[in-house]
Amino acid sequence: MPYPGLEHYLSKLHGNSQAGMQVWLDDEGRAQGRYFSSTLTSAFQPIRRLDSGTVVGYEGFARSYSETDQGLCLWKLLDHAANDDESVELDRLCRMLHSINFFRQPAAEGRDLYLSVHARLLAAVEGNHGTAFSRVLKVLDLPKEKVVLQLPAIVEHQSWLLNYVADNYRRNGFRIAVNAVDAYDALSLLDRVRPEVIKLDVRQLSQDIPVLQLLSRCEERGVRVIFKRAETGEAREALLRIASRTGLPIHVQGFLWDLPTALLSETMPRVQAVVPQEVAAAARKTIRS
Repeated sequence: MPYPGLEHYLSKLHGNSQAGMQVWLDDEGRAQGRYFSSTLTSAFQPIRRLDSGTVVGYEGFARSYSETDQGLCLWKLLDHAANDDESVELDRLCRMLHSINFFRQPAAEGRDLYLSVHARLLAAVEGNHGTAFSRVLKVLDLPKEKVVLQLPAIVEHQSWLLNYVADNYRRNGFRIAVNAVDAYDALSLLDRVRPEVIKLDVRQLSQDIPVLQLLSRCEERGVRVIFKRAETGEAREALLRIASRTGLPIHVQGFLWDLPTALLSETMPRVQAVVPQEVAAAARKTIRS
C-alpha cells in the first residue's frame, strides 16, 4: 500500500464492530462505520471512456446494512436528518469511509474518486468548506488531487451559494464537478462555476446541437464531460451518435455498464441492450447518488 498514513490507521482498527467505535473493518477488510444504529460501507461505480471502456474514475456510494430489513436509503436519511450538525456528521463519515475503501485497493492507482456533496450541506457548513476533509486526507497520506467533489444541481437563485462553496473547495485543493440539468444549464455552469468536470444526465439528450456545443467548449477548456445514468440501449445509441459527430472522447457512467460494487471493477462488461427496470430500481435503493 503506497499510503503509510492509511496503512497505519487500518492497522489500529479492530476487525469487527465494538461498542463506542465509529469505524471498523469487516471480515473482508472493508471499512464500515456507524451512524446512529445504522451500519454503513462503500460501493463504487466506474466512470469509463465510451470508445475503449477504460476506467478513468469511480464514484463512491454509501451502502447501509441491516440484518432485519433491506437497509436504509441513505439519500433520504440525509434529507431527513434531525438537524444540520447530524447531516454534516453523516456526510463526513461517508467521505472518510469512501476514501479508505477506495485507496486501499490497488485498482485505485491513477484513478479519480468522485464524491457527492448533498444539497443540504451547501448551507449547513459554516466557514471554509472542505477544511475538515482535507485534514483527514492529510493524516491518511491520501492524494487530495485525485478526489473530485460533485456539487448538486440547484435552483438558479441559489447560484451564489454554489459559487461560494466551489471556491471554498478549490482553496482547499479539491477539483470540482457540477451536475447539470441539461446541456444549456451545463453551458451556463461552465462559465459561472468553472468546474473541472460536468456531469449530464443522458436521459436529457433530446437535442444534439447544444450537447455538441458543450463538448466543444469543454474540450477547449480542458473540462471533462461525463454522461451519467446510462441505463438503456437507446441511451448508448445516442452517446455513440454524439461521439461520431464530434470525434471527441465520451465518458459514461451507468447501470448499462456497471452496478456499484465494493471491489473496484476494471474489466469492461458485456453491454446488455436494456437494463431491467427492477435491477435499476433495486440499485437505486442501495446507493447514495
